[in-house]
Amino acid sequence: YVIYTSGSTGRPKGVILPHAAVVRLFTATAPWFGFSSADVWTLFHSYAFDFSVWEIWGALLHGGRLVLVPYWVSREPEAFADLLRAERVTVLNQTPSAFRPLPPAAGAGLRLVIFGGEALDPTWLAPWFAHLGEATPRLVNMYGITETTVHVTYRPITREDARRPVSLIGGPIPDQSLHVLDPHLQVQPVGVPGEICVGGAGLAHGYHGRPELTALRFVPDPFGGRSDEGGARLYRSGDLARRRPDGDVEYLGRIDHQVKIRGFRIELGEIEAAIAALPGVREAVVLARGRGGKIRLVAYVVAKTPGEAAPDEAALRTHLLGTLPAPMVPAAWVFLPSLPLSPSGKVDRKALPEPLAEPVATVWEGASTEAEKALVAIWSEVLGRDGIGIHDNFFALGGDSILGIQILSRASQAGLRLTPLQIFRHPTIAELAVAAERIETAAPEPAAADDAAGDDLDLADSGLSEQDLQKLMGKLFQAE
Repeated sequence: YVIYTSGSTGRPKGVILPHAAVVRLFTATAPWFGFSSADVWTLFHSYAFDFSVWEIWGALLHGGRLVLVPYWVSREPEAFADLLRAERVTVLNQTPSAFRPLPPAAGAGLRLVIFGGEALDPTWLAPWFAHLGEATPRLVNMYGITETTVHVTYRPITREDARRPVSLIGGPIPDQSLHVLDPHLQVQPVGVPGEICVGGAGLAHGYHGRPELTALRFVPDPFGGRSDEGGARLYRSGDLARRRPDGDVEYLGRIDHQVKIRGFRIELGEIEAAIAALPGVREAVVLARGRGGKIRLVAYVVAKTPGEAAPDEAALRTHLLGTLPAPMVPAAWVFLPSLPLSPSGKVDRKALPEPLAEPVATVWEGASTEAEKALVAIWSEVLGRDGIGIHDNFFALGGDSILGIQILSRASQAGLRLTPLQIFRHPTIAELAVAAERIETAAPEPAAADDAAGDDLDLADSGLSEQDLQKLMGKLFQAE
């Protein structure tokens, strides 16, 4: 059979998989799950998504019952919970994004909940453990890829796991192998991130009509292993992970979700986890978006309680600075009632809206005080924009931590004392002007002619690299 997956170039890839790979998947995992004719499964996912292979054949190969979930029911948590109770479902398979809104009361009749398809933040499961305990239903995280026949690993989730936002995926299914490798297919040391590479009996034949891509992603297995095709192979997943000292594997995200901003290589998943842990936040996604030839981080945030007011953006920035370096704090924030899902139940990143092209204040107001006038002039010069109002947001106008250094320097020259943290806490001129302290100075001595050209302390022209400037900014924030 062939299942198409999206490609980074926009051209879908047809993954060719043998029927035998599906049969061996259930044979290899049978001791863990004990599926039988008494089980009731749901077909929650589109049959174009490989999780459906597990749902369909998990029921039918064991003589169980398969309940087809109407699309709109799958998108309405309360309606889906009613279906689970009415049909007495025992085995539920979910992507974390689709599962999260489901109320714990829906799990009363379940014996198994199996997660797959995307990274799982186990802290989301704390209400389930609190409501239902740890024994029933059993919660299991299974990392997998279409190219390796649905699942690769098995990791039971415990109440203790729900205390930490770490996606642990466990170890491989008995007839599979999993390695964490560097770009040269060498094993990474414990704790060092690398690419997940998978070998064993579940590998696909390759991509339909794409021999070059097949050769690129399905490579000779330097560790030996099993193969029915005359030579062992590894599948290079493009996923990032690290092996922990206890042998468990921690999933870190997609390699192509890493971005490089101002010389720093940034893992978007790390920022998402930090934002999701903030007060008032239920879930978050971070994207790197280009604007005017410049890349900036955009955070998409859903409030913890449906219908409640969006969290305060300035407060979220301030909290983040306690856990992340300044370059990893998003420049733009978009608050949504929920994250869009694809037909397969994953977060649809392509459907996330662009932040406002010109994100300025709703009502424009000009400067009136001396401090406001000085700051408007400084912002206009540093940001290269005219017509800045006192309620416009520094970060929404394109400001970042490096430009923040210039703001501090030039404000000091204008007689205003500001700190790095104040820029994040008070990102408008109206707020900064109130927070700023007037610097009382003695009459300056006349500057020598040779020094005249150097009296503008512009760190951007200091000879320091952008990475050095970012490190300096981080130290300033830590000093706060």
